[in-house]
Amino acid sequence: MSRIERIVLVRHGETVGQSSIRYYGATDVALSGLGADQAAAAARAIGEIDFDCVVASPLQRAWRSASIIAPDHSIRLEAGFREIDFGDWEGLTREEIEARDPDAHAEWQRLGIEFDFPGGERRNDFRGRVVEGLERVLALQARSVLLVAHKGIVRTVAERLSGEVLASEQPELGAVYEVARLSPEEWKLERLSD
Repeated sequence: MSRIERIVLVRHGETVGQSSIRYYGATDVALSGLGADQAAAAARAIGEIDFDCVVASPLQRAWRSASIIAPDHSIRLEAGFREIDFGDWEGLTREEIEARDPDAHAEWQRLGIEFDFPGGERRNDFRGRVVEGLERVLALQARSVLLVAHKGIVRTVAERLSGEVLASEQPELGAVYEVARLSPEEWKLERLSD
């Protein structure tokens, strides 16, 4: 059985490519100055929690955020925690997607999280690799883990462990959540940042 009692989940900060408005999944865009500030704010929201292990996506916006939040820790990169590949829509805004591909955009709005992005990674494949990554994290000999990744990964891990569903706009850039083990099979989700 896993020894982990707590996983603190953080979505990376803003990027030079404006992840706040653009769909960067597989594209490895750098953390911006604002993003570094958001990561520092996440560190303040976390406070004095001591982590046995720090895990991050291999994309630089995530592992750079992790290095700001936990500068004295080595970072374990988990390939399963890369963001979903948005395919033909990589780097586009919602408005650009709607203008270029109105039929697929309408289908996306109708299906929500069940929609597969044109030319991108299938949702079931994405969820499967995130769950495999989570299983590897849960197998670590650690009690407290910091996990810094992307919106889709934070949502999937939080929802998988707690059974709660986050609002569609959550988590925002730099947001901090904690999932704490209540029993072998029960986890509680709490937001730590404003």
